[in-house]
Amino acid sequence: MKTIDNVLRQMPDIANEALPEVAGQLEWVGMNEIEVPVRIEDDAGNLIQSTAIVTAYVNLVDPDVRGIHMSRLYLHLDQAFADRPLTPCALRQILRSFLDSHEGLSDRALIRVDFDYVVRRKALTSDNEGWRRYPVSMIGILEGQEFSLEMGLEVLYSSTCPCSAALARQLIQEQFEKDFSGDEAVSFRRVHEWLGSESGIVATPHSQRSAAELRVRLLPTFTMFPIVELIDLVEGALKTPVQATVKREDEQEFALLNGSNLMFCEDSGRRIKTALNSDERILDYWARCTHYESLHPHNAVSVITKDVEGGYVAGAGAPVRVDNKRD
Repeated sequence: MKTIDNVLRQMPDIANEALPEVAGQLEWVGMNEIEVPVRIEDDAGNLIQSTAIVTAYVNLVDPDVRGIHMSRLYLHLDQAFADRPLTPCALRQILRSFLDSHEGLSDRALIRVDFDYVVRRKALTSDNEGWRRYPVSMIGILEGQEFSLEMGLEVLYSSTCPCSAALARQLIQEQFEKDFSGDEAVSFRRVHEWLGSESGIVATPHSQRSAAELRVRLLPTFTMFPIVELIDLVEGALKTPVQATVKREDEQEFALLNGSNLMFCEDSGRRIKTALNSDERILDYWARCTHYESLHPHNAVSVITKDVEGGYVAGAGAPVRVDNKRD
């Protein structure tokens, strides 16, 4: 009976019964760092399971209400992720449940889902494949009946410095002149051997692992998220994505791609800008290219936006939209 009494007895609800010491509306209230498993459909229709970190917010429009029902946010989220895979439609339904459970308290809801998307990627030349991990963020906002959808993504690539490449070529030319200046005629075989030697190729340009961080605002009409399509679009523009499985023929092809795609961070940004502008599904975008310099202890960075009215602005940190600074 004691257990039944504990369940049936009336318990205090301070959030509803007590007034706030200082009244006022709140732009976002909720929880972050929520740990949940999620399922995401890949481009072949298969479901991939991953662990996600979720942020769930609603606003608080009544200045005299002490707080929201945080447990309701968690329970709606937990049930939704157990019942269905992560899709734009699922995000909208979750947000709708947030607002329905806070009727009279909230008219705006946000959910952000951060997870790792893993996909098999082919080697450059050999008949091999390997796993690649891409950090992905899905962000949905519902205000009344207006649903907006954003996706974040990070792509790693290699960047070879054009300035360093030019300086290396100059040193190789000078070494060639030093080694062959006294010869009236130089045999093909001798030059061929010289080009394949460390004493001939005396300098190489510096390269570094680089990262493109993206936030794109999508037309909220997809049945699934275009994760692989966006990865392919960005990697296709940069030409030098990092590789999973690498045999010698793959490494040689990677060296050729780097030599054919010399890039400052400015070049990387412009390549991505051109690629994103070509996709009509992308309403707006923000991207930051970071080259983790091997020459310097600091990084080289470029930031781009689509530059649309009311869109993302190129701040120093995370992206923000002019009309939606509460994101």
